[in-house]
Amino acid sequence: MRFKRVFGLLCAASISFVLAGAASAQDKTVKIGAVFPLSGNAASAGIHAKAAIETAMDIINNAHPELGNFPLAKNAGLAGLGGAKVEVVFADNQGSPATGQNQALRLITEEKVVALTGAYQSGITLTASAIAEKYGIPFVNGESTAANLTERGFKWFFRTTPIASDFAKVYFDFLTDMKAAGAKTDTIALVHDTTEYGTSVASVITSAFKEKGMAIAEDISYVVNATDVQSQVLQLKEKKPDVVIMVAYTSDAILYSKTMQALDYKPPMIIADDSGYSDPSFIKSVGKITQGVFNRSSWSVGPPGSPTAIIADMYKKKSGDEMDDTAGRQMQAFFVLCDAIDRAGSTDPAKIQAALKATDMKPDQLMMGYKGIKFDEKGQNTLASGVIIQLQDGEHYVSVWPKATAEKAPIMPFKGW
Repeated sequence: MRFKRVFGLLCAASISFVLAGAASAQDKTVKIGAVFPLSGNAASAGIHAKAAIETAMDIINNAHPELGNFPLAKNAGLAGLGGAKVEVVFADNQGSPATGQNQALRLITEEKVVALTGAYQSGITLTASAIAEKYGIPFVNGESTAANLTERGFKWFFRTTPIASDFAKVYFDFLTDMKAAGAKTDTIALVHDTTEYGTSVASVITSAFKEKGMAIAEDISYVVNATDVQSQVLQLKEKKPDVVIMVAYTSDAILYSKTMQALDYKPPMIIADDSGYSDPSFIKSVGKITQGVFNRSSWSVGPPGSPTAIIADMYKKKSGDEMDDTAGRQMQAFFVLCDAIDRAGSTDPAKIQAALKATDMKPDQLMMGYKGIKFDEKGQNTLASGVIIQLQDGEHYVSVWPKATAEKAPIMPFKGW
């Protein structure tokens, strides 16, 4: 009897231990830091980035069999860490490189995050990722396109998005096709702000076009968060370029659109470098007076019932807005980071870094229209790609190029208002 009693107690203790172990695995969280502009002139982009990441957290932390084989959707939590849930600590960079740097430092030293993502503006990604590099913390970026971000010799920085050189090629090939179809594309004006993003993208576009034998006729710069761009628009109106390429954050993109209408200036073609022109607040504010603007993108909702369509619906329910390219690219980067943590089976930053280096995701594993995700030695995704979309039919972008995957044909010239 005594033996049975002792054996029973041991069994009970063993069961309690197993249950406690299971509970601790389920209760464990993986803490990730996200630095975005949640206030200031770029707040709309930051708030939509937050909604995108929260949507991704729902998919990762809860089982979503309706998404089929989409990575991290089958199980509740990260299977590689015993079902651990992902927790994100959001930090407001306020649109300031210095603030972004300080927030990255706080997230690493005080919040003890195992990885970082963000920070929308390239100039802030530059400073925030430098802190991550110093502390040996993986930083995965999904939306900043300044070329120099992956030219610093960093070992902890990874970028999933296409960059300025990728899009410069897209612009050139698109204009080549438009010229073949009868559009005039001989003179090009480039309008950009003086931030890290604006100057870097403008420089890359200028160099890429020059190599192809196409010079930028006008290079017009302005200070970010401008209050008056009349002189820049009047300069465009005087020079009459065939194509205007706009590199602008949201508030500036809105101001340029309103100023063009006020001065009755309609260039034959406007191509936007994503950013402010993809922001839902831009479309709500001035979409009706920018009909026909072209934009770059890597996002497509896909057919009803597809994983992308389901994710887009989840995002809209959370944010109140349609998924835009920038929010989609941010969400994609977060999925890549969490997939690496899952494969690493660890929260050790070095193991996460190794898993990121080994990333080799195929198109059917992605929510964005990339050819895949595979990082080179600089941390840049070598399989990133993009398309051209156009604002048509009121306040919706549709894909118009390349022709093989286009939803509709491009409409020329720029309609405006």
